Amino acid sequence: MLLLHGWDPLRPRDPFWFTIGGAVEDGETLREAAARELLEEAGIVVDPELLGEPFATGPIEFWWAGMHFDQDQTFYAIALSDAAVSFAGQEALERATIDKHGWLRPEELDGGAERPADPELPRIMRLAVAAILGPA
Repeated sequence: MLLLHGWDPLRPRDPFWFTIGGAVEDGETLREAAARELLEEAGIVVDPELLGEPFATGPIEFWWAGMHFDQDQTFYAIALSDAAVSFAGQEALERATIDKHGWLRPEELDGGAERPADPELPRIMRLAVAAILGPA
């Protein structure tokens, strides 16, 4: 699964892996927002309709850059055979706090040296794989 690696600007020595995402803009559907965020944060173009139905949803609460976020998450999965990642569309603060991307497996974040932003991320990753490949 494609993840980004970065840090909270107030805690630069505590990096973590996280999913691509962001807010829905006025007039956007959730699928359109997901496709736009994928383009802006990773330079990958996908047709929003190819995202299908969400494979997971749920609330999340966290602090970042001294701001409190309490939001709902909606996750989509899409199989990509070849995807070059580019950070060119990121905003300045994103470019300043994201240092790399990676195609990771859930087990790489399960108690290993790499830390997920959300401890639920390995479970979400497994759900994404099941959404693409079907249940194991």
